Amino acid sequence: MKFAKMHGIGNDYVYVNCFEERVENPSELARFVSNRHFGVGSDGLVLILPSEKADFRMRMFNSDGSEAEMCGNAIRCVGKYVYDNRMTDKKTVTVETLAGIKVLELFTGKDGKVESVKVDMGEPMLNPRDIPVDSGKEKFINEPVKIGGEVYHVTCVSMGNPHAVTFVGNVKDFPLEKIGPQMENHSLFPNRINAEFVEVINRSYLRMRVWERGAGETMACGTGACAVLVAAYLNGIADRKATVELLGGNLTIEWDENNNHVYKTGPATHVFTGFLDI
Repeated sequence: MKFAKMHGIGNDYVYVNCFEERVENPSELARFVSNRHFGVGSDGLVLILPSEKADFRMRMFNSDGSEAEMCGNAIRCVGKYVYDNRMTDKKTVTVETLAGIKVLELFTGKDGKVESVKVDMGEPMLNPRDIPVDSGKEKFINEPVKIGGEVYHVTCVSMGNPHAVTFVGNVKDFPLEKIGPQMENHSLFPNRINAEFVEVINRSYLRMRVWERGAGETMACGTGACAVLVAAYLNGIADRKATVELLGGNLTIEWDENNNHVYKTGPATHVFTGFLDI
């Protein structure tokens, strides 16, 4: 099976072109390729497929084999893959995901290949029933959540997949390995949740770490960065446009007040192409 290894600011996946390849058991394959000792090494598996609703369809599987609704970093790489491999000549591309159809704007460099991608991530969902969060409140903003005897004030946002955002004083020293999995599996979140912990540098610069549902800490999470910007604005501590710094690099996030859509711009990088005996 032919595959490509790509990453969006360090959030790395194995990509398979299912116009040419056939994947029988994507969950099992995701667990295999993600293993950094016995497989390729990645945060998961992304399948690029035909779509009846959009230009392309994306399916994304975490390293534990679970399927996610959407991945903001992975979808930028999908845009790069289909353009660089001449599967399309369009610089505005639609991609079907479990979180709906996303519109990608592709920006090429001097070599004619895609360097960065702007993604219309759609509208954030704030109703706890839609996220989902087991809460009777109209919105879940700055609400206390008890973990391990400590109380964390959490804001929940869905960007097609669920996020719990907590603002902390120093994100570098935050015990993410301890608190992240407890937040992910908290009884408040029936479908588990992605947990972001954020340090506010100023109103236009946020620094975050993420514990991803089904993957653990990753270098970056695109939907998470979008959720962080929305949560920061709702808490009155950031503007509608900001740079979000992740372990793997920076993303520019903007929440447009006119159409309520969140836009994410960042790089997409091809690492290598290879063949896997499955």
